[in-house]
Amino acid sequence: MVDLRVGLIGVNATRGWAAEAHVPAIRAVPGLELTAVATRKQASADAAAAAFGVPKAYGDPDALIDDPEVDVVAVASSVATHHRLISRAVRAGKHVLTEWPLAVGTGAMAALADQARTAGVHTALGLQARRNPAVLRAQAVIAQGEIGRLLVARVFSSTMAFGAAVDDETLPLEDPAAGMHLLTIQAAHTLDLLAVIAGTPVQLAATTTTRFPELRRADGDGVRRVLPDHVLAQGTLPDGGAFTAEIEGGRDAGDTPFRLELEGSDGTVRLEGGAPRGFQSGTLELTVDGATIPVETGMLPASVVNVAGVYRALRDDVRDGTVTAPSFADGVRLAHLLDDVRRSAATGSTVTPTAPWPKSSDLVTP
Repeated sequence: MVDLRVGLIGVNATRGWAAEAHVPAIRAVPGLELTAVATRKQASADAAAAAFGVPKAYGDPDALIDDPEVDVVAVASSVATHHRLISRAVRAGKHVLTEWPLAVGTGAMAALADQARTAGVHTALGLQARRNPAVLRAQAVIAQGEIGRLLVARVFSSTMAFGAAVDDETLPLEDPAAGMHLLTIQAAHTLDLLAVIAGTPVQLAATTTTRFPELRRADGDGVRRVLPDHVLAQGTLPDGGAFTAEIEGGRDAGDTPFRLELEGSDGTVRLEGGAPRGFQSGTLELTVDGATIPVETGMLPASVVNVAGVYRALRDDVRDGTVTAPSFADGVRLAHLLDDVRRSAATGSTVTPTAPWPKSSDLVTP
């Protein structure tokens, strides 16, 4: 039986993250049905509907939002469009799942979170690493006290994006107003995972670097980068432990590793993996004290596993009245943490993060 009908905004028939991850994720979760798709043009919406066997296609996203047969609006369009579309969907009483970042700027994110809370709709945010099966198992291990008190957390996170070359598709991301760059994407996913597992830092010192200020284009024209493509952070965790984090862009597509080591007083947890788009778009391997712990991925493609986890959590939240999916409120807290990183990097000082959230033990939902 289908419980929730999903309308997906921003899906291309042949390429893109929505086609690669969102469409198969919706189909992989029992109780969800992809009912409608929308783009900015009717022809592209029709092409997507035909490609994925979806009964309804809209060349106007507002028409999808207004469709009474759509229960959940999934927003996978550009970040610059998020605020208006999400606000419109919330006003229509629809549950919303959206890609991260929630919107451009902390203030806009906070306004959307307040609006959704007032409307009483359920929300889910594409901080999908939280729903990685290995991450959920690691959270349970830590919450059960298997590694004792956390002493040190070390993370290295990389992506092929934001390197020395740029093309027509990625050039818009060099504009700060687009809201999509290394700090808001790769660093955000990395620091979010660190925070939900180890706790929000109580002290933070960060350095942001632009290693490739002059970018190469295929046509030979130069482009100047003003955004960071490398982030270093370190600080103190709530229980007195320390953390270090390095986030690097511009890696070769075949060499984009991710490593998170959590060293406790009684043992060590490691999460390892990586994907060209970043670890959040792939699977991870979990080891505890050197022993590999098997986790269930449902035989889904690596790019689908985590996104399906977010959809599954939203389905359960709507059914059960719970809050297990990464929410808009989580997005606001993460935005504040990124602001803290910027503040530290700009001033060269150690700062106290402004918006803490619970540690792993309070967030485990196996």
